[in-house]
Amino acid sequence: MQFRRDTLLQKISDAGGPWDILIVGGGATGLGAAVDAASRGYKTLLLEQLDFAKGTSSRSTKLVHGGVRYLAQGDIGLVREALYERGLLLKNAPHLAHDESFVIPNYEWWGGPFYTIGLTIYDLLAGRLSLGRSKLISKKETLRRIPGIKSKGLYNGVVYHDGQFDDSRLAVNLAQTCVEQGGVLLNYFRVNGLIKENGKIKGVTATDQETNKEYRIAAKVVVNATGVFVDDLLAMDAPEHKPMVRPSQGVHIVLDRSFMPGEDALMIPKTEDGRVLFAVPWHDKLVVGTTDTPLNEHSIEPVALEEEIEFIIRTASKYLERQPQRKDVLSVFAGLRPLAAPSGDSTKTKEISRSHKLIVSASGLLTMTGGKWTTYRKMSEDIVDKAIEIGGLKPVACATRNLRIHGYQEIADQSNPFFFYGSDQEALLKLIDENKEWAQKINPKAPYICAQVIWAVRNEMARTVEDFLARRIRALFLDARVAIDMAPRVAELMAAELGKDDSWQKAEVERFTKLANGYLLSPYYPQVSDPVYAEAKNNHD
Repeated sequence: MQFRRDTLLQKISDAGGPWDILIVGGGATGLGAAVDAASRGYKTLLLEQLDFAKGTSSRSTKLVHGGVRYLAQGDIGLVREALYERGLLLKNAPHLAHDESFVIPNYEWWGGPFYTIGLTIYDLLAGRLSLGRSKLISKKETLRRIPGIKSKGLYNGVVYHDGQFDDSRLAVNLAQTCVEQGGVLLNYFRVNGLIKENGKIKGVTATDQETNKEYRIAAKVVVNATGVFVDDLLAMDAPEHKPMVRPSQGVHIVLDRSFMPGEDALMIPKTEDGRVLFAVPWHDKLVVGTTDTPLNEHSIEPVALEEEIEFIIRTASKYLERQPQRKDVLSVFAGLRPLAAPSGDSTKTKEISRSHKLIVSASGLLTMTGGKWTTYRKMSEDIVDKAIEIGGLKPVACATRNLRIHGYQEIADQSNPFFFYGSDQEALLKLIDENKEWAQKINPKAPYICAQVIWAVRNEMARTVEDFLARRIRALFLDARVAIDMAPRVAELMAAELGKDDSWQKAEVERFTKLANGYLLSPYYPQVSDPVYAEAKNNHD
């Protein structure tokens, strides 16, 4: 597999004819569609204007789930579909997705039987792909499994099973899988126009954002998989287009595991305004969220609202003995859900469907709206099935139900800091034979080593410091201050691999530092002047 940008870029020039399926957008939906199309043998190209999973697809609650709340709302079809897809993902990417047990603590007498019955139905809907039976546990067992929760007023608990995963790592592995299947993907490649003949789309115009070179790329079918940005491409196709997506913001805070040191996750089924809140162990930290805030605008780098942060801290404090304070928050991140907009004027995002929807424009543009990570594979199958119809392609059956995703490794020892690389671990660590210094930690405060930077540039198409610290490893999402401290050394290593100079390094550190400050609740602004930059390079010891 040659997952290198220069190698893949050359394939655009060498295409020798139209692509069967051209996908715009490198998030969960686009990457899944690219894997599906390529695995069926179609000539497949994906273009992403920034980095893979830069937006919503790297900012989830890290759950692969059917949706307990959707069951409560009576959306049985969506829950059944999601539970089936959950089972497939855990089977096809066990190095990234695994069974996680959740505990619902009950502070009302009726909670135990009520949630046990509901979650038993949840288990039954999963069928043979169930991860385990839900059960009622005693107060003593609840406190043992969720150390750190309040004991006063606690009656008992209910344990159930769902999936957990690493979203942007899955995105990278999907991109690699697509290339292994013969597809072509490029990040930092912006689509800025549609090519039409007699009102029908025949391709796109696009710009390589690293060289500013423009391309005209022919395609039989163009797929709009741009998440919260789908309306932008639809408006490019038809200026009179009315918005079809209603963004909903979800915010998470990240705390130290000492707040809840057990291996089980906490699920709060009903908060003060009817939301569900999770506290989930993830990469040796605790992710707490989420919110559900309707917005009228979307952005590439959404910002958590003060009321969202306060809601999460306030709600978590009701259940944790050690109440989190603002100073305890290691990172805060916000993502935008691309929900299919309702036909009415409802502003309650709880009432907007989480199911996906395919739209075919008069021009032949194929657009996917809605959906979530858990059902990405089914969404992708639906996209390609429709693309075959639109483009008059030779029908080929979907092959992704049993397709192992790149990095597949049955046993993922999460005490191993490199577990999320799966079968790539050995090759990554072999880089140290090339340069012994790459065995050193990037920063003494974190477990990452220099070889991971080299690997990300050579094998995972990382192009910027942010690509590495936010999405190839998850440092920015886990501890933004530590990520800022890591940035100078990462820039230095990347510059050597990419052939960049000192000015590129300084600009990258400055850009990343500015970005990372948005993930902090307290100011942390090291200036990138020469003396401080030099000090930062020494890891701020």
